[in-house]
This record gives sequence, structure tokens and C-alpha cells, in this order.
Amino acid sequence: MDAKTAKTSASESRQMLRHTLATVAYRGGKALRGAPSTFAEFRANESCRTPGQILAHIGDEYDWALSQAKGQEKWSVSKPLPWDDEVRRFFATLQALDDYLASDSALDATPERLFQGAIADSLTHIGQISILRRLAGSPVRAENYSRAEIVAGRVGSKQAPPPREFD
Repeated sequence: MDAKTAKTSASESRQMLRHTLATVAYRGGKALRGAPSTFAEFRANESCRTPGQILAHIGDEYDWALSQAKGQEKWSVSKPLPWDDEVRRFFATLQALDDYLASDSALDATPERLFQGAIADSLTHIGQISILRRLAGSPVRAENYSRAEIVAGRVGSKQAPPPREFD
């Protein structure tokens, strides 16, 4: 592979990661929006994490992914913040990683490593939050996510409305 092809491939990989982060923001935002005030502490049973603990863990994952991307890998375990603050942290950590991926800064971890670790795991945890919403009596409406307006770089709480939801 010549240098130009390698640079194009790396750029495409970063763009795919950015689209994936936008997908996480869209799906995560949908799972978080409209949760009842008591939801952060909901427990399905004694061995399950609360939604607040899961969301704090997702924030830790994105801090970790950014540290990997920068070549300064560091893992921390955060104490959950109040729900609204933890929701803001979720979007802020996505924004920080997206900003780094959008820059010309060197990527110390491969895109594949970033995806298979923190990013893939966060999608699992967003699914857990969605399931816990249903168990807590506040289900998230389903939709055809392949038709959602998801755009690389749109990783904040403001997302396009779903084209069509169903039960």
C-alpha cells in the first residue's frame, strides 16, 4: 500500500469511527431522554448496576478511549454524578473523542482497537439502559435506526427526531 492509499484508508477509518460515535449519541440520547427522575437509582435486582452506574461507566469508557487515542492510556472508575450531570458528561466525552478524531492529531491506537473496546461496549450498555427503562415502566420507543438521520460530528444531546417510531 502506498503512502497516499494508507492516508486515505486512515482517514476513512477515522470518519467511520466518527459516524459510529454519532450513532452512539443518537441511540444513547434516545435511551436517556425522558427518563423519570428516579431512574438513575433503579435496580432490576441486587446484582445489577443502576442506570446511573452504567452511565458513569460509559463516561469512563470514553475517557479511556480518548487516552488510548492520545497514547496515554489510563482507566478510572468514576462515582456516578447526579443523573442530569452524568447525561451531560456522556455527551461531553463523546464530543471530546470526536473532536480528537476530527483533528489531524496522531492516532496512537488503531481504529479497530478503539471500536472493539470502549465504543462497542458502550453500545451494549446503552442497550442495558434501554432494557432498564422498560423494566422501570418507562420504555423507549423503537424505530428503524437505519433510517435515522445520523451524521458524523453530531454527538451532542440535540439529535434529529426519529423519522418514525413504533411500539
